[in-house]
Amino acid sequence: MNHEELIYYCVDIVNTYRDSFLSPEDHLKDYLSSKNLKDNDAVFVSEVFSGLLRYMNISLVVTEPFYNTHGRGVPLSDQTLLKVITYLALFRLDELGMPHFRKFIRTQDFNIMYKFLNFFINESSLKSWIKDEWSKLYDVAFVQTALLSPLLRWLPELTELVQQLKQKVDAKQTPVKKQLPLTKVKEFSLTKPRPRSVPLPYPIPKLQKHKPVPKTLYEKPKEVNRLQAQRIENRQAAEGRLMESSKYQFACANFNKSEKTERKLQQIRLEEDQKLQFDSYKAKPLPKEVMQTDVPIKLNAATIMREGKLFKEREKEVIKKLESLESGAHDSSKFMKWQEEMRQKDLEAELAMVERRRLEGKMSHEDAILARQKLINDNQKKVEEMKIETEELMARYLQDRLEEEQLMRSLVEMVLGGRENAKEAKKKLVQYKAKIVQEVNEESKELMRRALEEAEEEMKRKVELIHQIRAMEAAPISRNKMVDFTETAGYRFLNEMSIAELRERLSLLKEKQAEEEETKRTEILQNKQSKDRMLMDTLTVISKYRAEDTRAKAELRANLRVKKESTKEKLLNSDDKLLSLQEKLEMKKAERLEAQQKMKVKPSATSLRQTSSMMREKSKCEERRWAELEKTKKRVSNLQAEGHGNATANNRLTATNGSRLAVQSRPFIMT
Repeated sequence: MNHEELIYYCVDIVNTYRDSFLSPEDHLKDYLSSKNLKDNDAVFVSEVFSGLLRYMNISLVVTEPFYNTHGRGVPLSDQTLLKVITYLALFRLDELGMPHFRKFIRTQDFNIMYKFLNFFINESSLKSWIKDEWSKLYDVAFVQTALLSPLLRWLPELTELVQQLKQKVDAKQTPVKKQLPLTKVKEFSLTKPRPRSVPLPYPIPKLQKHKPVPKTLYEKPKEVNRLQAQRIENRQAAEGRLMESSKYQFACANFNKSEKTERKLQQIRLEEDQKLQFDSYKAKPLPKEVMQTDVPIKLNAATIMREGKLFKEREKEVIKKLESLESGAHDSSKFMKWQEEMRQKDLEAELAMVERRRLEGKMSHEDAILARQKLINDNQKKVEEMKIETEELMARYLQDRLEEEQLMRSLVEMVLGGRENAKEAKKKLVQYKAKIVQEVNEESKELMRRALEEAEEEMKRKVELIHQIRAMEAAPISRNKMVDFTETAGYRFLNEMSIAELRERLSLLKEKQAEEEETKRTEILQNKQSKDRMLMDTLTVISKYRAEDTRAKAELRANLRVKKESTKEKLLNSDDKLLSLQEKLEMKKAERLEAQQKMKVKPSATSLRQTSSMMREKSKCEERRWAELEKTKKRVSNLQAEGHGNATANNRLTATNGSRLAVQSRPFIMT
């Protein structure tokens, strides 16, 4: 059998199959028996049919996008044919070989096969979206080994087949054109035009001479130089103050904290932050004053009825329990007694464990204090050694700074000497510019005076015109119209009424509405009174139950407190481990107190004198600062009274004085 018939039978068996009526095996037997195919042909058709049904999803991944994008002009009846070609290319190409596959393709329409194979046999599409779609259906390893690898291995031969199909399609579509005779061109017999005259050149315009760029653009402004000089002066003054303060600095001042102190501070901050549970839903407890005083709680109707229902249900449960006891039910008093004993034992064990942990924690705290005191002594020795080294380094640094200052001062003096000559030339230029400005101001004043006179005349004319218009509008016009409320409008409607009749009817309707509202109000008041009586009865029942519950709870709390205290005393007296821990704790505490007494440092006479002198200097600085503040306030008040300065000048004066005093009062920090 030839290749065209084999393809036809493969497509036909797939098209005639209906899965709702027959199974694939039955349909295959019926079809082969009806066609009387040879053994080899029947095997090929059956294998293609079963394989295509098994891997139908793989074929649909290729054929459906083909019809959506490139399937224009391809009939839908050929979709099964394209599925068969896809199956043969993916799974049977190694078995068939390229010659048989090429024969299967050539038996079909060239245009359809070229479109489909050009879409399918594309390396970029196979490795991108087709692979991704197949990976959604099957495992990635299966897609790579069973589908893509064989197809990519045959890709050069398949691309050659696509090129052959393209050549056939192009050869089929290109029509043969007839050779037409060429057109011969003949010249027109026209008169030759005269040669054009050369136009005169346009005159080149001369541009005006531009103003030269002022030299001041490339020079720094005077303010920058002043600021630089002020910075140098301030730095020199600050360094002098630093030298003076370094001579009289405190011997005990050490602002840097040790690493252990920083770690402890960080740990304390973390513990404090952990206590701040902002996201927790736990409500704050009421203050003790509110808990001690009996504050009346206002209840709404729903709360009262709900609580009354709860107490009624409790009453029913108690009555039911008593009835069951009368009828001979089991009493659980023995079990409750045993349960109470077990709870008491658990409580004693828990209290013993808590007390043991508390004593162990205190002992570890005492050990930590002793270790900390030892570390402080070691650190003090290290600090004394570091102070001696820093004093030597500071002396060297100050010597170097003095030499640098002397060099800078000599350079500044040389620069200032060269700038004095430039200042005289600048003064002459400023005087010349001032004369020019004065002349221009006089001319502008004259022009402004003329413009003001013209504006005044125009304003007078407009005011006169406005007066005339207002006088015309002030003339009286009568716009009154007499109205009779008893007459109708005269439109001759059946329900037409006058205004007086309408008002009468409205008054009657209002009276009727008021009567209905009064009846409703009385009904609502009666319902409300009955509801209030019911709520008051419920409240009396609730208050009785609450008083009984509070009394029972108070007795229970008192009993528990007494039991807890008695068990704690028994444990302390009976447990040998707790007694030994208590004795060890007392010994550690005594050792710590003795070490603290040894570490106490008595102030010497020199330190007392230094502290007293510091306090006196501090008080003097405060007095000077307040005196300067009072002087500035007096100066501002005098200026405001005399009228020599405006508010902005006064504010500027007070701000500068305040900033100067703030700088004097705060300590200097070297940057």
